[in-house]
Amino acid sequence: MARRATRYEDGAKLNVKKVIAVILIILFIIVLIFGIKALLTNNSKSLTGKLENVYYYTIYDNGKWGVINSYGENVIDPTYDEMIVIPDNTKDIFICTYDVNYSNGDYKTKVINKKGKEIIKDYDKVEAIVNYDKNEKISYEKSAFIVQKNGKYGLVNYSGKELLAPTYDSIKALYGVENSLVIEKDGKFGICSSEGTIVIEPKYIMIEKIGDDYKNGYIVVNEENKCGIIGFDKEVILDNKYEEIKDVCGENIYAVKENDGFTLINKSGEKVIDNQFEDIISINKDLVVAVKDGKCGVVDISSGETKIDFKYDGLTYTNGSHFIARQDEDYGVVALDGTETLPIDSINMTYVSQGDFIIADYTENGSLISKVYDSNYNEKLKGVVSEINSTKGYIRIYQNDEYKYYNFKFEEKEASRITYIK
Repeated sequence: MARRATRYEDGAKLNVKKVIAVILIILFIIVLIFGIKALLTNNSKSLTGKLENVYYYTIYDNGKWGVINSYGENVIDPTYDEMIVIPDNTKDIFICTYDVNYSNGDYKTKVINKKGKEIIKDYDKVEAIVNYDKNEKISYEKSAFIVQKNGKYGLVNYSGKELLAPTYDSIKALYGVENSLVIEKDGKFGICSSEGTIVIEPKYIMIEKIGDDYKNGYIVVNEENKCGIIGFDKEVILDNKYEEIKDVCGENIYAVKENDGFTLINKSGEKVIDNQFEDIISINKDLVVAVKDGKCGVVDISSGETKIDFKYDGLTYTNGSHFIARQDEDYGVVALDGTETLPIDSINMTYVSQGDFIIADYTENGSLISKVYDSNYNEKLKGVVSEINSTKGYIRIYQNDEYKYYNFKFEEKEASRITYIK
Protein backbone atom coordinates (compact mmCIF):
# COMPACT_ATOMS: atom_id res chain seq x y z
CA MET A 1 0.00 0.00 0.00
CA ALA A 2 1.42 3.37 -0.99
CA ARG A 3 2.14 5.62 1.93
CA ARG A 4 -0.12 8.64 2.17
CA ALA A 5 1.64 11.93 1.60
CA THR A 6 0.09 13.48 4.68
CA ARG A 7 0.32 17.21 4.96
CA TYR A 8 -1.62 19.60 7.12
CA GLU A 9 -3.14 22.80 5.85
CA ASP A 10 -1.92 26.17 7.05
CA GLY A 11 -4.29 28.75 8.43
CA ALA A 12 -7.68 28.56 10.05
CA LYS A 13 -9.84 29.77 7.18
CA LEU A 14 -13.35 28.50 6.94
CA ASN A 15 -13.51 25.36 4.79
CA VAL A 16 -16.82 25.67 2.96
CA LYS A 17 -16.72 22.06 1.77
CA LYS A 18 -16.39 20.86 5.35
CA VAL A 19 -19.24 23.08 6.44
CA ILE A 20 -21.46 21.59 3.73
CA ALA A 21 -20.42 18.06 4.67
CA VAL A 22 -21.17 18.67 8.34
CA ILE A 23 -24.55 20.14 7.50
CA LEU A 24 -25.45 17.09 5.42
CA ILE A 25 -24.36 14.77 8.20
CA ILE A 26 -26.53 16.48 10.78
CA LEU A 27 -29.69 16.91 8.70
CA PHE A 28 -31.00 13.67 10.11
CA ILE A 29 -30.12 14.84 13.62
CA ILE A 30 -32.00 18.10 13.07
CA VAL A 31 -35.19 16.28 12.14
CA LEU A 32 -34.77 14.05 15.15
CA ILE A 33 -34.24 17.02 17.47
CA PHE A 34 -37.52 18.61 16.38
CA GLY A 35 -39.26 15.33 17.08
CA ILE A 36 -37.70 15.13 20.51
CA LYS A 37 -38.62 18.72 21.25
CA ALA A 38 -42.25 18.03 20.40
CA LEU A 39 -42.23 14.78 22.35
CA LEU A 40 -40.83 16.43 25.45
CA THR A 41 -43.23 19.34 25.19
CA ASN A 42 -46.33 17.17 24.73
CA ASN A 43 -45.40 14.69 27.40
CA SER A 44 -43.77 16.94 29.99
CA LYS A 45 -46.56 16.27 32.48
CA SER A 46 -46.06 12.54 32.25
CA LEU A 47 -42.36 12.77 33.13
CA THR A 48 -41.62 12.03 36.76
CA GLY A 49 -39.51 14.86 38.12
CA LYS A 50 -36.57 16.34 36.26
CA LEU A 51 -34.22 14.49 33.97
CA GLU A 52 -31.10 13.39 35.77
CA ASN A 53 -28.81 15.15 33.30
CA VAL A 54 -29.31 18.00 30.86
CA TYR A 55 -28.07 17.61 27.28
CA TYR A 56 -27.61 20.23 24.58
CA TYR A 57 -28.29 20.01 20.84
CA THR A 58 -27.99 22.30 17.84
CA ILE A 59 -31.25 23.40 16.23
CA TYR A 60 -31.90 24.87 12.79
CA ASP A 61 -34.90 27.17 12.46
CA ASN A 62 -35.77 29.59 9.64
CA GLY A 63 -32.28 29.41 8.21
CA LYS A 64 -30.56 30.14 11.52
CA TRP A 65 -28.72 28.04 14.09
CA GLY A 66 -29.30 27.91 17.84
CA VAL A 67 -29.18 25.49 20.80
CA ILE A 68 -31.89 23.67 22.74
CA ASN A 69 -31.63 21.46 25.80
CA SER A 70 -33.11 18.04 26.50
CA TYR A 71 -36.28 19.67 27.86
CA GLY A 72 -36.89 21.25 24.45
CA GLU A 73 -36.12 24.72 25.79
CA ASN A 74 -34.22 27.31 23.75
CA VAL A 75 -30.79 27.87 25.27
CA ILE A 76 -29.30 29.96 22.44
CA ASP A 77 -31.87 31.52 20.15
CA PRO A 78 -31.48 30.57 16.45
CA THR A 79 -29.68 33.72 15.25
CA TYR A 80 -26.42 32.39 13.79
CA ASP A 81 -25.81 31.79 10.08
CA GLU A 82 -23.27 29.02 10.76
CA MET A 83 -23.90 25.86 12.73
CA ILE A 84 -23.07 26.17 16.43
CA VAL A 85 -20.56 23.50 17.49
CA ILE A 86 -21.26 21.61 20.72
CA PRO A 87 -18.14 19.52 21.38
CA ASP A 88 -19.64 17.82 24.48
CA ASN A 89 -23.43 17.84 24.73
CA THR A 90 -23.32 17.34 28.50
CA LYS A 91 -21.68 20.75 28.95
CA ASP A 92 -23.02 24.22 28.15
CA ILE A 93 -20.02 25.17 26.03
CA PHE A 94 -20.89 26.39 22.54
CA ILE A 95 -18.61 27.60 19.73
CA CYS A 96 -20.33 30.22 17.62
CA THR A 97 -19.06 31.40 14.23
CA TYR A 98 -19.97 34.89 13.02
CA ASP A 99 -18.92 37.71 10.68
CA VAL A 100 -18.17 35.21 7.93
CA ASN A 101 -16.64 36.61 4.76
CA TYR A 102 -17.39 33.97 2.14
CA SER A 103 -15.26 35.68 -0.50
CA ASN A 104 -11.99 35.21 1.38
CA GLY A 105 -12.99 32.55 3.93
CA ASP A 106 -12.35 34.74 6.96
CA TYR A 107 -14.57 34.55 10.05
CA LYS A 108 -14.69 35.06 13.81
CA THR A 109 -15.51 32.68 16.65
CA LYS A 110 -16.47 32.92 20.27
CA VAL A 111 -17.15 30.39 23.02
CA ILE A 112 -20.19 31.05 25.16
CA ASN A 113 -22.16 29.26 27.87
CA LYS A 114 -25.93 28.89 28.27
CA LYS A 115 -26.16 32.43 29.65
CA GLY A 116 -24.51 33.81 26.51
CA LYS A 117 -21.37 34.75 28.43
CA GLU A 118 -18.10 34.51 26.54
CA ILE A 119 -15.88 32.13 28.50
CA ILE A 120 -12.60 31.91 26.52
CA LYS A 121 -11.04 35.19 25.51
CA ASP A 122 -7.66 36.69 24.51
CA TYR A 123 -7.35 34.63 21.32
CA ASP A 124 -8.10 35.49 17.70
CA LYS A 125 -10.04 32.26 17.16
CA VAL A 126 -11.16 29.22 19.14
CA GLU A 127 -11.91 25.97 17.31
CA ALA A 128 -13.24 22.56 18.28
CA ILE A 129 -10.85 19.69 17.57
CA VAL A 130 -12.62 17.76 14.83
CA ASN A 131 -12.01 14.06 14.31
CA TYR A 132 -13.77 10.96 12.97
CA ASP A 133 -14.36 7.58 14.57
CA LYS A 134 -13.88 4.22 12.86
CA ASN A 135 -17.41 4.46 11.45
CA GLU A 136 -16.53 7.79 9.79
CA LYS A 137 -18.82 9.62 12.20
CA ILE A 138 -17.70 13.12 13.14
CA SER A 139 -16.49 13.54 16.71
CA TYR A 140 -14.75 16.14 18.86
CA GLU A 141 -12.02 16.03 21.47
CA LYS A 142 -13.85 16.55 24.75
CA SER A 143 -11.17 18.21 26.82
CA ALA A 144 -9.49 20.89 24.73
CA PHE A 145 -9.84 23.54 22.01
CA ILE A 146 -7.40 24.75 19.40
CA VAL A 147 -6.72 28.47 19.74
CA GLN A 148 -5.13 30.87 17.28
CA LYS A 149 -3.20 34.02 18.06
CA ASN A 150 -1.10 36.07 15.66
CA GLY A 151 -1.24 33.29 13.08
CA LYS A 152 0.05 30.59 15.47
CA TYR A 153 -1.82 27.77 17.19
CA GLY A 154 -2.02 26.37 20.71
CA LEU A 155 -4.35 24.49 23.06
CA VAL A 156 -6.61 25.46 25.95
CA ASN A 157 -8.89 23.32 28.07
CA TYR A 158 -12.61 23.90 28.46
CA SER A 159 -11.97 26.29 31.34
CA GLY A 160 -9.67 28.41 29.20
CA LYS A 161 -6.43 27.28 30.85
CA GLU A 162 -3.60 27.33 28.34
CA LEU A 163 -2.24 23.82 27.77
CA LEU A 164 0.06 24.60 24.86
CA ALA A 165 1.23 28.09 23.97
CA PRO A 166 0.23 29.32 20.48
CA THR A 167 3.63 28.79 18.86
CA TYR A 168 2.80 26.11 16.27
CA ASP A 169 2.07 26.49 12.55
CA SER A 170 -0.89 24.09 12.78
CA ILE A 171 -2.57 21.65 15.15
CA LYS A 172 -4.91 18.94 13.85
CA ALA A 173 -6.35 15.71 15.23
CA LEU A 174 -4.64 12.56 13.96
CA TYR A 175 -7.41 11.09 11.82
CA GLY A 176 -9.34 8.33 13.59
CA VAL A 177 -7.32 8.36 16.84
CA GLU A 178 -8.32 9.93 20.14
CA ASN A 179 -5.97 11.92 22.34
CA SER A 180 -3.50 12.43 19.49
CA LEU A 181 -2.92 15.83 17.94
CA VAL A 182 -0.47 16.48 15.11
CA ILE A 183 1.57 19.60 15.77
CA GLU A 184 3.52 21.34 13.00
CA LYS A 185 6.48 23.67 13.26
CA ASP A 186 8.75 24.76 10.42
CA GLY A 187 7.41 22.07 8.10
CA LYS A 188 8.04 19.22 10.54
CA PHE A 189 5.47 17.23 12.49
CA GLY A 190 5.11 15.80 15.98
CA ILE A 191 2.40 14.60 18.37
CA CYS A 192 0.90 16.01 21.54
CA SER A 193 -1.89 14.70 23.75
CA SER A 194 -5.17 16.53 24.22
CA GLU A 195 -3.79 17.62 27.61
CA GLY A 196 -0.97 19.44 25.83
CA THR A 197 1.82 16.97 26.67
CA ILE A 198 4.43 16.74 23.90
CA VAL A 199 4.72 13.04 22.99
CA ILE A 200 6.85 13.45 19.84
CA GLU A 201 8.79 16.61 19.07
CA PRO A 202 7.98 18.12 15.64
CA LYS A 203 10.97 16.82 13.68
CA TYR A 204 9.48 14.29 11.26
CA ILE A 205 8.27 14.79 7.70
CA MET A 206 5.23 12.56 8.27
CA ILE A 207 3.35 10.89 11.13
CA GLU A 208 0.73 8.16 10.77
CA LYS A 209 -1.40 6.13 13.11
CA ILE A 210 -1.18 2.43 13.98
CA GLY A 211 -4.70 1.08 14.27
CA ASP A 212 -7.22 3.33 16.01
CA ASP A 213 -5.75 3.40 19.54
CA TYR A 214 -3.12 5.93 20.56
CA LYS A 215 -1.64 3.31 22.91
CA ASN A 216 -0.36 1.46 19.81
CA GLY A 217 2.05 4.30 19.11
CA TYR A 218 2.79 6.19 15.89
CA ILE A 219 4.60 5.59 12.62
CA VAL A 220 7.17 8.36 12.10
CA VAL A 221 9.04 9.09 8.86
CA ASN A 222 12.36 10.92 8.87
CA GLU A 223 14.01 13.06 6.19
CA GLU A 224 15.62 9.97 4.66
CA ASN A 225 12.08 8.63 4.12
CA LYS A 226 12.71 5.78 6.55
CA CYS A 227 9.95 4.61 8.91
CA GLY A 228 10.03 3.85 12.62
CA ILE A 229 7.62 3.65 15.56
CA ILE A 230 7.41 5.77 18.71
CA GLY A 231 5.05 4.86 21.55
CA PHE A 232 2.66 7.17 23.39
CA ASP A 233 5.04 6.86 26.35
CA LYS A 234 7.75 8.43 24.12
CA GLU A 235 9.65 5.12 23.84
CA VAL A 236 11.33 4.42 20.50
CA ILE A 237 9.81 1.05 19.60
CA LEU A 238 11.40 0.65 16.16
CA ASP A 239 14.24 2.73 14.75
CA ASN A 240 13.76 4.63 11.51
CA LYS A 241 15.21 2.06 9.11
CA TYR A 242 12.25 0.48 7.32
CA GLU A 243 10.92 1.15 3.84
CA GLU A 244 7.35 1.09 5.11
CA ILE A 245 5.39 0.13 8.22
CA LYS A 246 1.78 -0.93 7.91
CA ASP A 247 -1.06 0.65 9.85
CA VAL A 248 -1.68 -2.67 11.70
CA CYS A 249 -0.21 -4.31 14.79
CA GLY A 250 -0.64 -7.22 17.15
CA GLU A 251 0.68 -7.73 20.66
CA ASN A 252 4.03 -5.99 20.18
CA ILE A 253 4.11 -7.32 16.61
CA TYR A 254 4.47 -5.02 13.62
CA ALA A 255 4.27 -5.37 9.83
CA VAL A 256 7.31 -3.88 8.10
CA LYS A 257 8.61 -3.76 4.56
CA GLU A 258 12.18 -4.79 3.80
CA ASN A 259 13.68 -5.81 0.48
CA ASP A 260 10.40 -5.17 -1.33
CA GLY A 261 8.41 -7.60 0.85
CA PHE A 262 6.42 -7.41 4.07
CA THR A 263 7.12 -9.51 7.16
CA LEU A 264 6.27 -9.48 10.88
CA ILE A 265 8.74 -8.44 13.56
CA ASN A 266 8.61 -7.84 17.31
CA LYS A 267 9.68 -4.66 19.09
CA SER A 268 13.25 -5.97 19.23
CA GLY A 269 13.30 -6.08 15.44
CA GLU A 270 13.34 -9.90 15.35
CA LYS A 271 11.29 -11.72 12.73
CA VAL A 272 8.36 -13.64 14.17
CA ILE A 273 7.43 -15.17 10.84
CA ASP A 274 9.79 -16.03 8.01
CA ASN A 275 7.35 -15.54 5.15
CA GLN A 276 7.60 -12.44 3.02
CA PHE A 277 4.29 -11.20 1.65
CA GLU A 278 3.17 -8.74 -0.99
CA ASP A 279 1.06 -7.05 1.65
CA ILE A 280 -0.20 -7.52 5.21
CA ILE A 281 -3.81 -6.51 5.74
CA SER A 282 -4.54 -7.15 9.42
CA ILE A 283 -3.31 -8.85 12.57
CA ASN A 284 -5.91 -10.45 14.85
CA LYS A 285 -4.38 -12.16 17.89
CA ASP A 286 -2.26 -14.97 16.40
CA LEU A 287 -3.74 -14.69 12.92
CA VAL A 288 -2.47 -12.49 10.11
CA VAL A 289 -4.30 -11.74 6.86
CA ALA A 290 -1.66 -11.41 4.17
CA VAL A 291 -1.41 -11.23 0.38
CA LYS A 292 0.57 -13.65 -1.80
CA ASP A 293 0.40 -13.84 -5.59
CA GLY A 294 -2.38 -11.26 -5.51
CA LYS A 295 -4.65 -13.32 -3.25
CA CYS A 296 -5.50 -13.13 0.46
CA GLY A 297 -4.99 -15.91 2.97
CA VAL A 298 -4.58 -16.39 6.73
CA VAL A 299 -1.38 -17.52 8.47
CA ASP A 300 -0.90 -18.54 12.11
CA ILE A 301 1.81 -16.29 13.53
CA SER A 302 3.00 -18.78 16.15
CA SER A 303 3.48 -21.74 13.82
CA GLY A 304 3.78 -20.06 10.43
CA GLU A 305 1.12 -22.48 9.14
CA THR A 306 -1.30 -21.36 6.44
CA LYS A 307 -4.79 -21.65 7.91
CA ILE A 308 -6.86 -20.28 5.03
CA ASP A 309 -5.49 -20.77 1.54
CA PHE A 310 -4.38 -17.79 -0.51
CA LYS A 311 -7.30 -17.82 -2.92
CA TYR A 312 -9.57 -14.94 -1.87
CA ASP A 313 -9.77 -11.39 -3.17
CA GLY A 314 -10.40 -10.09 0.33
CA LEU A 315 -10.54 -11.36 3.94
CA THR A 316 -11.84 -9.40 6.94
CA TYR A 317 -11.74 -10.77 10.47
CA THR A 318 -15.09 -11.06 12.28
CA ASN A 319 -14.98 -13.11 15.47
CA GLY A 320 -13.51 -16.33 16.82
CA SER A 321 -11.97 -18.07 13.85
CA HIS A 322 -14.14 -16.58 11.11
CA PHE A 323 -13.50 -14.14 8.28
CA ILE A 324 -15.66 -12.38 5.72
CA ALA A 325 -14.33 -13.64 2.39
CA ARG A 326 -14.65 -11.99 -1.02
CA GLN A 327 -14.31 -13.78 -4.31
CA ASP A 328 -14.76 -11.54 -7.32
CA GLU A 329 -17.83 -9.49 -6.33
CA ASP A 330 -19.44 -11.98 -3.94
CA TYR A 331 -19.13 -12.27 -0.16
CA GLY A 332 -19.50 -15.00 2.44
CA VAL A 333 -17.94 -16.24 5.70
CA VAL A 334 -15.16 -18.83 5.94
CA ALA A 335 -13.73 -20.55 9.00
CA LEU A 336 -10.08 -21.38 9.67
CA ASP A 337 -10.62 -24.95 8.51
CA GLY A 338 -11.63 -23.58 5.09
CA THR A 339 -15.34 -24.38 5.35
CA GLU A 340 -17.92 -21.80 4.26
CA THR A 341 -19.96 -20.85 7.31
CA LEU A 342 -22.04 -18.57 5.08
CA PRO A 343 -22.00 -19.24 1.31
CA ILE A 344 -20.10 -16.78 -0.85
CA ASP A 345 -23.18 -15.49 -2.65
CA SER A 346 -24.08 -12.09 -1.17
CA ILE A 347 -23.40 -8.80 -2.96
CA ASN A 348 -22.12 -7.11 0.21
CA MET A 349 -21.35 -8.08 3.79
CA THR A 350 -20.54 -6.01 6.89
CA TYR A 351 -19.45 -7.07 10.35
CA VAL A 352 -20.77 -4.87 13.19
CA SER A 353 -18.28 -5.39 15.99
CA GLN A 354 -20.30 -3.48 18.61
CA GLY A 355 -23.13 -5.99 18.30
CA ASP A 356 -21.09 -8.95 17.07
CA PHE A 357 -23.34 -9.62 14.10
CA ILE A 358 -23.19 -9.61 10.31
CA ILE A 359 -25.37 -7.87 7.73
CA ALA A 360 -25.44 -9.51 4.32
CA ASP A 361 -27.13 -7.99 1.26
CA TYR A 362 -28.69 -10.10 -1.46
CA THR A 363 -30.67 -9.58 -4.63
CA GLU A 364 -34.03 -11.35 -4.65
CA ASN A 365 -36.42 -10.97 -7.58
CA GLY A 366 -34.56 -7.86 -8.69
CA SER A 367 -34.82 -6.19 -5.25
CA LEU A 368 -32.26 -5.65 -2.53
CA ILE A 369 -32.82 -7.60 0.68
CA SER A 370 -30.69 -7.78 3.82
CA LYS A 371 -30.22 -10.60 6.29
CA VAL A 372 -28.81 -10.12 9.78
CA TYR A 373 -26.86 -13.03 11.29
CA ASP A 374 -25.91 -13.36 14.96
CA SER A 375 -22.45 -14.31 16.28
CA ASN A 376 -23.22 -17.97 15.61
CA TYR A 377 -24.23 -17.10 12.02
CA ASN A 378 -27.90 -17.86 12.52
CA GLU A 379 -30.32 -15.67 10.54
CA LYS A 380 -32.16 -13.33 12.95
CA LEU A 381 -33.69 -10.58 10.79
CA LYS A 382 -34.65 -10.10 7.17
CA GLY A 383 -35.68 -6.90 5.40
CA VAL A 384 -33.99 -3.73 4.20
CA VAL A 385 -31.58 -2.37 6.82
CA SER A 386 -31.59 1.43 6.73
CA GLU A 387 -29.57 2.25 9.84
CA ILE A 388 -27.17 0.68 12.30
CA ASN A 389 -26.73 2.95 15.31
CA SER A 390 -23.75 1.63 17.24
CA THR A 391 -23.94 4.43 19.82
CA LYS A 392 -27.48 3.63 20.92
CA GLY A 393 -27.35 -0.01 19.92
CA TYR A 394 -30.22 -0.40 17.51
CA ILE A 395 -31.04 -1.63 14.01
CA ARG A 396 -33.62 0.11 11.83
CA ILE A 397 -35.03 -2.24 9.20
CA TYR A 398 -37.88 -2.06 6.70
CA GLN A 399 -40.13 -5.11 7.09
CA ASN A 400 -43.67 -5.76 5.87
CA ASP A 401 -44.15 -2.20 4.57
CA GLU A 402 -43.03 -0.48 7.77
CA TYR A 403 -39.87 0.47 9.64
CA LYS A 404 -39.10 -1.55 12.75
CA TYR A 405 -36.46 -1.15 15.42
CA TYR A 406 -34.44 -3.86 17.13
CA ASN A 407 -31.72 -3.72 19.76
CA PHE A 408 -28.49 -5.64 19.30
CA LYS A 409 -30.10 -8.64 20.99
CA PHE A 410 -32.60 -8.63 18.09
CA GLU A 411 -35.50 -7.71 20.39
CA GLU A 412 -38.08 -5.44 18.76
CA LYS A 413 -38.46 -2.08 20.47
CA GLU A 414 -40.65 1.00 20.09
CA ALA A 415 -38.96 3.70 18.01
CA SER A 416 -39.53 6.40 20.64
CA ARG A 417 -37.83 4.29 23.28
CA ILE A 418 -34.81 3.04 21.39
CA THR A 419 -33.90 6.25 19.53
CA TYR A 420 -34.32 8.62 22.47
CA ILE A 421 -31.19 10.77 22.70
CA LYS A 422 -29.20 10.58 25.89
